[in-house]
Amino acid sequence: MDKQEKRTKDLTLTDRQGHPISDNQNIRTVGNRGPSTLENYHYIEKVSHFDREKIPERVVHARGAGAHGYFEAYGKVGNESIAKYTRAKLFQEAGNRTPVFVRFSTVVHGGHSPETLRDPRGFAVKFYTEEGNWDLVGNNLKIFFIRDPLKFPDMVHSFRPDPVTNLSNPERMFDFVSNSPEATHMITFLFSPWGIPANYRQMQGSGVNTYKWVNKEGQAVLVKYHWEPLKQEIKNLTQTEANEIQALNTSHATQDLYEAIKRENYPEWELCVQIMSDDEQPELDFDPLDPTKLWDHKQFPFLPVGKMVLNKNPDNYFAEVEQAAFGTGVLVDGLDFSDDKLLQGRTFSYSDTQRYRVGTNYLQLPINAPKTHVATNQRGGQMEYIVDKAADQNPHVNYEPSSLGGLKEAAPSGLEHEPVYNAKLVRQKLDRTNDFKQAGETFRNFENWEREELISNLVDALNVCVPQIQQKMIENFTNADPEYGRRVSEGLAHSKKSAHLGSVDAQEGAEIAEESGKQSDRY
Repeated sequence: MDKQEKRTKDLTLTDRQGHPISDNQNIRTVGNRGPSTLENYHYIEKVSHFDREKIPERVVHARGAGAHGYFEAYGKVGNESIAKYTRAKLFQEAGNRTPVFVRFSTVVHGGHSPETLRDPRGFAVKFYTEEGNWDLVGNNLKIFFIRDPLKFPDMVHSFRPDPVTNLSNPERMFDFVSNSPEATHMITFLFSPWGIPANYRQMQGSGVNTYKWVNKEGQAVLVKYHWEPLKQEIKNLTQTEANEIQALNTSHATQDLYEAIKRENYPEWELCVQIMSDDEQPELDFDPLDPTKLWDHKQFPFLPVGKMVLNKNPDNYFAEVEQAAFGTGVLVDGLDFSDDKLLQGRTFSYSDTQRYRVGTNYLQLPINAPKTHVATNQRGGQMEYIVDKAADQNPHVNYEPSSLGGLKEAAPSGLEHEPVYNAKLVRQKLDRTNDFKQAGETFRNFENWEREELISNLVDALNVCVPQIQQKMIENFTNADPEYGRRVSEGLAHSKKSAHLGSVDAQEGAEIAEESGKQSDRY
């Protein structure tokens, strides 16, 4: 084996079993639109390890704040009866109130990181419905960086500090996203002012992924969820404004939320849905299951279904905010999964992480427990402190079916939704990737000051990157919009190149610290 062959072999990606990985971009799915299958060994090994990387802090969304409140249903979707689309009980009756707990967060950085960092914000809502819990887990931005869950651990690794220096370095992130063109749209949002919301109250929320609603007849439609602020304005920060705030307060968003509720200035959001027929929508130039894409709100309007009010602060941060555990698989009857690959991957990962991070019986904690009847045959496990049995259940019977006084199956509330598949089991991207069109539209829809801020932030971050990464990013931006690419290219040509790790500002900060201060004698 010559030196080049050895180098190629040494750099070949494998799993922990030593198996070479020939496709690290796509999980196996029934046809290229899904659904995924349980025997995705490489994905499950990869994401299971990823879920266990941090103890006990969340792997992502570590920095957060939370509040209690309620969701009040309108009883309609837009001007139509909501029963036409979903049989979920919490939506059916106008004025019906469901208790909620909401956790806001930043995504990438640690539990004590500043809340002014450029990062998506988590927006997770736990509905304590009469039929059990529903978790609507999303972000402030309506799209995401990737469409296949196999790429998620790599994405987060690239955004995190260097594993050798423990310093944040934008080159790592741009190395990943420059080779993942589907991320161009999300990068456009993230480096604009939308990448730093002013606080948690004054931001939008989104379920990001595509879900389904199912009615009593078992008929389904595709839906996307959006939280739109009602009383409070939407506000974002420039990088300069964020820097000024960070110098004074690294917990400004947590403080703002707590104090607003304390003075009874309760934040409110309206829950809106976009609805699309449950098919491939061949007339669109993108796949509706692609989480890197927006659904045109003119073609698929935002339809209000209810409002949420947050009116109570937590009594204890750790017991409620830190131990709150959410999962995209936590749905009630009438709500269902689509074949969105990222959603299906998140559904395994989220609950797997909670069992590891909080414990096997995390759903018995008050903040996570349903506020309704619970009776299961699950027994034991770390920190079990109640037994989930029914009052009249035979305690000797912890299985089903049984004729000896055990639990019985519930009566169905409607016909089962039964999607039909006829496709090969493959590893393939979606057919309509169209990675750049919407990124260009978003760029052109920004106001002038937002475009200026976007270009400035990108140039500041990209100027520490090697030329080949810069060039790939410029190509991606140019594919989105020629002006977009040109302005980034021109900005880099005139920017102050850093010879150090991290950003120019980070380098200057280290130099100021070295040169400042008063010399002291030893003691």
